[in-house]
Amino acid sequence: MSGIVNMKNICKSYYLGDEEVKVLKNVNLTVNKGEFISILGPSGSGKTTLMNIIGCLDIPTSGDYILCGNDISELNELELARIRNKEIGFVFQSFFLLPRLTAVQNVELPLVYSNIPQKERRKKAKEMLFRVGLSDKINNLPNQLSGGQQQRVAIARALVTEPSIILADEPTGALDQKTGAGIIEYFEKLNEEGKTIIIITHDINVAGHAHRTVNILDGKLTEGTGLNDP
Repeated sequence: MSGIVNMKNICKSYYLGDEEVKVLKNVNLTVNKGEFISILGPSGSGKTTLMNIIGCLDIPTSGDYILCGNDISELNELELARIRNKEIGFVFQSFFLLPRLTAVQNVELPLVYSNIPQKERRKKAKEMLFRVGLSDKINNLPNQLSGGQQQRVAIARALVTEPSIILADEPTGALDQKTGAGIIEYFEKLNEEGKTIIIITHDINVAGHAHRTVNILDGKLTEGTGLNDP
């Protein structure tokens, strides 16, 4: 398998006044096509910063990052936006659905940014909602959907551009245990169909569903299956 995420010696620092805060410290990570991995760590471990860099929402202070053959350090803001739209499907804990748009309109949004004609956008969005079992909810607003249904709309939105990677940040964090288990089962199904899945989580039970777990603690990565206490 060829690595579609290749990170080498990634560091990320922020400044609070004159003080440098090192959030990521020489992170090395390779994710192969078709893998299902979890990045497991407690609050403050650096996992959100790492997710933002994987998803090209932020850039490292130093180190090399190759995503799907693209050297991220050589891309400008417009090119980074195109890479995000083409290669990454994002799923967040808080769903981030627009409240005044219907389910199908929310799913269409990434295709609007890709300048795909409206008729084709609507067809693709309906297909994705059918795929996640919500074909009867296409005209519902988010507040007319349960938490699990809203997250499935978010997954359909993530899938609609046919990305290389699904990047999920605490995807079950706002859901009850039973609903969350259903969402994880859906990620497993997507992985069986060949999708590359990266889940960022603090929940060891969620992480346990992945084929490989990478622990993050104090900005450093270690391979393993459990969370090391600080």
